Order: sequence, then C-alpha cells, then structure tokens
Amino acid sequence: MTETHYPTGEQYVLASTDGRVTAEIVQVGAALRALAVDGVDLVPRYPLDIPAPAGSGMVLVPWPNRVRGGRWTQRGETRQLAITEPATGNASHGLLRFASYTAAAQSASSVTLAHPVVPQTGYPFHLGTSVTYVLDDAGLAVMHAVTNLGRDDAPVALGAHPYLCIGDVDTADLTLRASGSTRFVADEQKVPVAQEPVDAATDLRSGRRVGELDLDTAFGDLSPDPDGRVRTTLTAPDGRRVTLWQGRGFDYVQIFTTDRYPGHELALAVEPMTAPADALNSGRGLRWLAPGESWELEWGIDFDARPND
Repeated sequence: MTETHYPTGEQYVLASTDGRVTAEIVQVGAALRALAVDGVDLVPRYPLDIPAPAGSGMVLVPWPNRVRGGRWTQRGETRQLAITEPATGNASHGLLRFASYTAAAQSASSVTLAHPVVPQTGYPFHLGTSVTYVLDDAGLAVMHAVTNLGRDDAPVALGAHPYLCIGDVDTADLTLRASGSTRFVADEQKVPVAQEPVDAATDLRSGRRVGELDLDTAFGDLSPDPDGRVRTTLTAPDGRRVTLWQGRGFDYVQIFTTDRYPGHELALAVEPMTAPADALNSGRGLRWLAPGESWELEWGIDFDARPND
C-alpha cells in the first residue's frame, strides 16, 4: 500500500472525551487546520492536497507579520533576513511557517508540537519553541513556549494565523467585534508608518458586518475583560458566536479579510500577536529573552451555540 504524503505533513486528529469538540492540527507550521464544536466548523477547511492557504492556522515565530526589506537593526547590529514575500520585498511571518514540527506529546484531546529556531543568516539566535493544542468544553486552548537556548539575549515576538467561521453561515453575514482603539497605518509595503485612533472604516468596537470590510490591519490598545483576556467575536445572524481570546502578552491583533481562500468566497483571519509588523526594527512589543529564559503565552477559540430567542 502506498503511503499518503500531504503537503501539510502529518495530521493530528483530536477529540474531546464526549466527542463534541474536534480539531485537526498539521505538522507543517504546527497549524490549526480544523476545529468544530457539535459538528459546527469554527475554522474554514481546505483540501488535504494543498499547502495551508494564506498562512492558515500557522505559528508565527520569532516574529509575526513583516520585517521591512528583511533588514533590521537592534542594539547596534544590522542584519539581513531572507525575503519570503517577494511581492512586497519583505521577510514575512517568522522562520517556522514551513517547518515540519515534531510531536513531543500527544493524547486523544491534545498535542504538543516542537521545533527549534536555529541560528541562521539574519537571525543568529537559538530558540526552543513548542505549541500545545488542548480541547476543552467550549473549544480550544493554545499554549506557546519559547526558550532562549543560546548564549546571547534573543529578540522574540510571536503570533498565530487562525481563520474563523461559523459553520455554513456566509462569512460576509457575520458581525465582527474587536476592542482595539488604535490601528496601525501601513504603507505600500504593508509595514506600519503610524499608529492612530481607529476611524469610521476601522472601528470594530460596536460591531461591523464582515462583508462591509476590507482589512489587513493591526490593532493596538486592546481592552481586556476583567479576567485579563482580550476577546474578538464573530456573531451569526441567529446569535451563535465564536470568540478568539488572547491572554496576557498578546497585546495586538491583526484582522485580515481575503477572497482567495480555497472554497470560500470570503475568509477572515483574527491573528493574535505579541508585536505588530516590523517589531525587529521598531522594538514595539519585542521581547528580549536572556540565555535560558522562557516565555509562555496562550490564546484560544470558544463557541457559544445558543441562538437568539
């Protein structure tokens, strides 16, 4: 029998004890490929025979988003990264998007995937990284860990690139609410040049229909709830709601709409980030890890299936 090899590598299929919550995590990029609660998809699926489209579900480390021209300067040193987004001439979304992670631990309802960032041109630092996906009653919790394995302080930022949906509800008809009171204004290279208060086109605090939006925008000054978590929600016309929550340290969120997601007329990514684009230059949100120091972060996706009365 011929073994099947998928572009996204091995598929890790998770299920809660009662079978209500299921997820699929892929080896390449440690990406979230599918998530469902009571049979309702919360992440838009894509065919098994293609790579993850538009960064779908991938872990973004040691930086999320873009580095202008792949060139960055910190602490008196200027370095040049490989250009991985030719259209803009930038280095995009870190160094592990297409890495084949190793399963460090696995159970029926959880998996931990690990992969190092090794010293290389443009980023001469050594990191141990892992991501753990755990199903719970409401959906999914995701825990990241980064450890500096090298001898020098290492600059680190982290993000994830999940897309959200609610079953077969047209994404255009979902209402998006996000708490950011400022937005990053980007130039033609999609790199921030200013941080300004949200305007009429980007203020999502009271909710906007997704079909009215055209966004590839980072938001700051997020407003956490009393439990310290920041929440971004998508609500269906019948009242069902999917929520992406961000724990402490995830101080930014990138919201991205696209009509190029296979099988979907419109798709929406809600990307938790510890730093905005070009943090390796601006230093905004950048975390310096001392040798041996670790950094742990978490985010997750919850589903409220209660419809309107």
